[in-house]
Amino acid sequence: MFVENNLFSIKSSKREQFISITEDINNLVLRSGAEVGVVKIFIPHTTAAVTINQNANPDVIKDIQTILASSIKGHRLLNAEGNSDSHFKSSLFGVSLEIPIERRKMILGEWQGVFFCEFDGPRTRKVHVQVWGHQEKR
Repeated sequence: MFVENNLFSIKSSKREQFISITEDINNLVLRSGAEVGVVKIFIPHTTAAVTINQNANPDVIKDIQTILASSIKGHRLLNAEGNSDSHFKSSLFGVSLEIPIERRKMILGEWQGVFFCEFDGPRTRKVHVQVWGHQEKR
């Protein structure tokens, strides 16, 4: 069993943005040499998150953003910085994921992808990735 730690930066270009990081994570898993294990993804920010969702139709992400925006409208928020909605969305989605690895790849459904969720951009953010795994015994 071994652990490999990785860190990469991601730059958003809008206040709210879902950015696919599936390929980035799969590349880190592949480079680690883990054939079986788990990959842990952690976002160390209070106004960003990480999630798994449908990655084939971009309208799904647009619909999620529309529903989030409409659920916040009309609420009197107290945070003077003006980004309470971003903190709420980060807590709603969560800042970490664990995904099983098999055959040197994340186990994801056919239409699933991993998304970095920016809720208070544009910014440059950090993504921490740990690969816990081993090579299969032959």
